[in-house]
Amino acid sequence: MDVNPEQRREHRRPASHEAYANAPDLRREIHQVLALGAERDGRQARPVTGPLLDATAAERAWLLRRAALMDRMALADPGPGPVAAAAETAEQLVLHDRRHPDLVAGPHHPDAITRAPNRRLYVRQEYAAWTAAGHPGI
Repeated sequence: MDVNPEQRREHRRPASHEAYANAPDLRREIHQVLALGAERDGRQARPVTGPLLDATAAERAWLLRRAALMDRMALADPGPGPVAAAAETAEQLVLHDRRHPDLVAGPHHPDAITRAPNRRLYVRQEYAAWTAAGHPGI
């Protein structure tokens, strides 16, 4: 079956350089993701400034940023350790999004991806959509 160019564009996921075009540099993102993880685990208090956050959206933002960070690190160093970490964090995001489909921001639901290596493509899709939406949940 031939797919017209408009349908092909709908099913396209962003390339890594597109998805992470506006991402902070790796060092800054590492620090921010660690700080979010400390807030999430109660090891660090969240700053009082700003609106209260929905816990599920905040959890998803942390999972997404962590998965994107691991994906970016695996792209920079495609060894077995970084690739495995990227796959594991991508899987955690997929599992979260299956439980909370209302938080999926991109056009493809995580169930549209059946092979584990492609879950990193889902992370890129979601990071690009999250960035385009103005970083909700943080």
